Amino acid sequence: MTDTFTIAIDGPAAAGKGTISKAIAAQFGFAHLDTGLLYRAVGARVLAGVEPIEAAITLQAEDLDRDDLRTAEVAQAASKVAVIAEVRAALVDFQRAFARRAGGAVLDGRDIGTVICPNAEVKLYVTASAEVRAKRRFLELTGKGEVTSLETVLADVMARDDRDMNRAEAPMKPAADALTIDTSELSIEQALQVALKEISAQRMP
Repeated sequence: MTDTFTIAIDGPAAAGKGTISKAIAAQFGFAHLDTGLLYRAVGARVLAGVEPIEAAITLQAEDLDRDDLRTAEVAQAASKVAVIAEVRAALVDFQRAFARRAGGAVLDGRDIGTVICPNAEVKLYVTASAEVRAKRRFLELTGKGEVTSLETVLADVMARDDRDMNRAEAPMKPAADALTIDTSELSIEQALQVALKEISAQRMP
């Protein structure tokens, strides 16, 4: 195996790609980047009054450590700033440099296999039905004490999907050579085993 090995994992919110990505990174000793955190951090700064493009250009590493980046409000803000071409451009170089770091890297997001790392050694697209994803996100949010309803979360999930899939800049879709893993009826462990089998098949001997 070469010094660099990139695994690109895309898919919609709450499909399980983050959990799978972290597990894969741990399995192989690769570095992991949740690229959605970049957009969440920009979204959080926008909510605080910073202009979107300025927020992206001046983003600092410590901005990724905020403890409010997983809230529903920040998730919606992230989805909105992600449709801005200048915001995406400001974050591309950071992601590409991370992807080719020595020792291997796993990146998960919405456009990793299609735009950020089109030459990644392995591309996965992790998805699930909107209803299943909404239930997962609802349980996650209420488990943290947030007050919401399943109907509200489903509406948010579907609105976010619509923005992500239909934006002009880097729309969310599987790369042509990506393996799609539908987790609607799979456990995380089952989905992970499918992913690991694909990665093992692609790794150099």
